[in-house]
Amino acid sequence: MFKPYEIFIGLRYTRAKRRNHFISFISLVSMAGIGLGVMALITVISVMNGFEQELRSRILGMVAHVTVSGDGGALRDWPDVQRLVAAEPEVQASAPYVETEAMISFAGNASGVLLRGIDPAQEPKVAELTLNTTGTTLAALAPGEFGIILGRDLGLALGAKAGDKVTVLIPEASATPAGVLPRMKRFTVLGTFSAGMYEYDSALALVAMQDAQRLVRLGDAVSGVRLRLSDLMQAPAVAQRLGQRLPYLAVGDWTRQHVNFFRAVRTEKTVMFIILSLIVGVAAFNIISTLVMMVADKRADIAILRTMGATPGSVMGVFIVQGAIIGLVGTLLGLVGGVALALNIATLVPWLERALHVSLWPTDVYYISSLPSRLQAGDVTRITGLALVLSLLATLYPAWRASRTDPAEALRYE
Repeated sequence: MFKPYEIFIGLRYTRAKRRNHFISFISLVSMAGIGLGVMALITVISVMNGFEQELRSRILGMVAHVTVSGDGGALRDWPDVQRLVAAEPEVQASAPYVETEAMISFAGNASGVLLRGIDPAQEPKVAELTLNTTGTTLAALAPGEFGIILGRDLGLALGAKAGDKVTVLIPEASATPAGVLPRMKRFTVLGTFSAGMYEYDSALALVAMQDAQRLVRLGDAVSGVRLRLSDLMQAPAVAQRLGQRLPYLAVGDWTRQHVNFFRAVRTEKTVMFIILSLIVGVAAFNIISTLVMMVADKRADIAILRTMGATPGSVMGVFIVQGAIIGLVGTLLGLVGGVALALNIATLVPWLERALHVSLWPTDVYYISSLPSRLQAGDVTRITGLALVLSLLATLYPAWRASRTDPAEALRYE
């Protein structure tokens, strides 16, 4: 009734009650191992994808797609540079900035920071800070008022809040009647901002561009011009063209500034894929053990099939079907579990943190404050295909051994 009959017999062996319950147990272990391996792979790779995407978006919220800076840290003809870069079709907006390293102290607390002077009218066109400021807006950075907006974690570390006066010191000395003293200025805290990355929230402070120019004594010059592009992946090409048109200036893009970081993330993703694939490989070895024991248990059945006219290829097909079913069921279970876990990981991790009273995702280690996940169909397809291929390969040797069974030898003592 069933054609081909190898599928019918393979299905029957899979679901039938066996005399040797240990073989059934090993089959279940094989399914569970493949399922756990597939689930772990899908979940981890999805988290790595989300981690890379989240870091890229948050870094690019603070770092310009392309930066044009002057020789020696001063760009004097920056209005001309802005008009020139505006001719590039990919450039959506540009904004001047002044940047220097400094130290901020308040109430006995001190912290090294990156002090960035911005133009409140132009900065929102190239950055996304306006959506995350607390207690104030970028427009509050009025020239001459010496106001400052601190990163959220920086404000907490200093213990400073809106209305407090903080002292900003920069590593340049000034000659005074009292001797050579570091240059310093009192700023009023207007509020805080949150970029969602510990690196910036703990070490970046924003002031008005004119106030930063006075503090650094740049006059009308700026440190450079930040550009935002319509397609951030075109940043290297745009930077190369601008570098040819402006050979006397330094032109960089976000891929050069963070190339090692994103390369490390991609390398880690590849290594994690290889390591977790070993779980599926171990489960595939369990399939080999299951089928080898099954072949030994079914020697008489194999001999009867051979005497009824079954070819060695048909016998081999029976056990390939059985092993493939074990791999298919385990893969499907892992696929469902992995997709469900990857889609709900952002909800599950906070729940575990509350239940266990521990921090599983410290921001000072992982840069971002939440666990992201991005499920990609290509990754799911690749992982599922890997599990199915390994499961199928694991069936070949036991099935070949079954096809080599000698009917006369197997039935001698039956």
